[in-house]
Formats: sequence, C-alpha cells, structure tokens
Amino acid sequence: MASKSIYKVIFHNQGQLYELYAKEVYQGELYGFVEIEELIFGENSTVVVDPSEERLKSEFADVKRSFIPMHSIVRIDEVEKEGPGKITELPSKGDNITQFPGPIYTPGKDL
Repeated sequence: MASKSIYKVIFHNQGQLYELYAKEVYQGELYGFVEIEELIFGENSTVVVDPSEERLKSEFADVKRSFIPMHSIVRIDEVEKEGPGKITELPSKGDNITQFPGPIYTPGKDL
C-alpha cells in the first residue's frame, strides 16, 4: 500500500513565518489561494512542550481547511515524515513598516 504524502508549508503571516505540516495541499477554487487540509501536529508524548507548536495548535484548533494567499507562501515541500510546527519572527530591520504584498501578475508592456 502506498504511503500518503506529507507536505511542509512555510508562509508569511503578519510579520511571522509559519511552518505547518499537512496531508493535503492544492490549488483550490479561490483564485490566488492555496488550500491546506488535514493539518498535522506532533503528539505530546514527551515532557518538553514547545510553546510555538502549542500556539499553532490553539490557533488552528477548529480549522478544517485553510486558504493561504499565494504571495505569502515561501515554499511547499513533500517530506517523508512530519516535524514540529513552528512560528518564528521574521528578522526586522529596526522599523515598524510592513511591506505590502506585491501583485502576483503584472500587466505586460505594449510592444
């Protein structure tokens, strides 16, 4: 029996870098969005608890499907097994300015 694929999805969200693991990742019906379903979180079988992963679990607790804008995606990898999900701060340049997302497609020039 073939094993089910696992995907690691890394994306930007409000000045932070999210790393999630999911069983389903695909281009959905909403234009410009990638759909992520069946999120995978590590089991709490050890005494050490990662606060970043606990924050992810609580943020995505009742989520069945998440729609991530394409311009926020950093990368999507197919991996052998899941790892711990994380939220990390993006390196700041010492200012309070957040870059507005650029357009996905730019119009062509008239020739």
